[in-house]
Amino acid sequence: MSKESGDGPPEAPAWPAHLERRRWPREPTERRERQAIARPGLVPSHFSTLGLPPAEQFDAWRQHMAPLIDVRLPDGKAPDEGFPAEQVGWHLGDLLVVQQRTPGYSYERSRAMLRSSPIDHWNVGVLRSGRAWTEVDRHVTEIGPGELFLRSLGYPYRGRVTESVAVLLFMPYELLADDASKLEGANNSVLSGSLTDLLMNYIDGVESNLSTIAAPEVPRIVRTVRDMIVACAASATRPDAAASPVNIGMMERAHRYIHQNLHAGDLTPDAISRVLGISRTRLYQLFEPSGGVLNYIRRRRLLQAYADLSDPTNKRPISEIAEAAGFDVAANFTRAFNHEFGANPRDIRKMAAAERHVAPLAPSERHRGATIGDWLKSLQG
Repeated sequence: MSKESGDGPPEAPAWPAHLERRRWPREPTERRERQAIARPGLVPSHFSTLGLPPAEQFDAWRQHMAPLIDVRLPDGKAPDEGFPAEQVGWHLGDLLVVQQRTPGYSYERSRAMLRSSPIDHWNVGVLRSGRAWTEVDRHVTEIGPGELFLRSLGYPYRGRVTESVAVLLFMPYELLADDASKLEGANNSVLSGSLTDLLMNYIDGVESNLSTIAAPEVPRIVRTVRDMIVACAASATRPDAAASPVNIGMMERAHRYIHQNLHAGDLTPDAISRVLGISRTRLYQLFEPSGGVLNYIRRRRLLQAYADLSDPTNKRPISEIAEAAGFDVAANFTRAFNHEFGANPRDIRKMAAAERHVAPLAPSERHRGATIGDWLKSLQG
């Protein structure tokens, strides 16, 4: 089954006349001309069923979404009636922005899927048109046009959506790990209030400028979106939304344990396997997209070291920060740090003292593949 993916827009027939064609927000011509001087840093990924025979369109959509959810057609809808769907994915470092338009369908992320899935990202989305109903742990949330929702992909859920246009934001669990409890309390919520209005305005602005955002601007955008999501979730936490370990996906449980014990001397694959109740082989399979569990732990520790060195109020000696990151030899820490971020630890500390923000270098370009699962893997360190 062929799918559209790659660096260029897919060639496809016109959008079906019976479906409303809503354009993505466009920035004013004057702004586009001014920003065109700076070389854009984002190359979108594309998926579309429009170039396929109608009878093959829904199967293509199902395969594209299979790493994330199982999708089904509404009752009374036959596959040969066609399923004209489009997605454009914009990769902003640790943030994936997906512009999506689809007919109606139902979806489910089951417990069985969670047990085998490395995906435990946070999903924030805004419906531009259409309505959706999503159930998490017997709690159903209805989402309407112009409303913003928060959902964890580390928990099972199911629901349905009508014909819709949406912008969806995906962020990896580790980017929000320090505030996971705040977000879990607002899981499967429609966020509201003045903070949410500000976040939606910011998302609108980012979406309007996706084609002109330059690479150096990406870290600040991601950091701003992250902080605004946490602030909105903290104000929307439901008192009855305590997380049930039974319903948490295996990958999220693994990430949570690693973050809670990041600097423990006995943080080993054997220890993690015992806590999770799985074999080492299964643990290695879960972390294969991240380069292995030991590589994941090493990178998380280096990222924490980077954060400590970037904090001008943190006066701990570099040797002490290196030791906390698991390096007994300073030269080994410097070599690993420089390989990961393209900068010397002392240089980062000097820049922090001078109040100059320096973002870590973006990881090398990854193969993005043809499914939304491949797009989400591009967010993992």
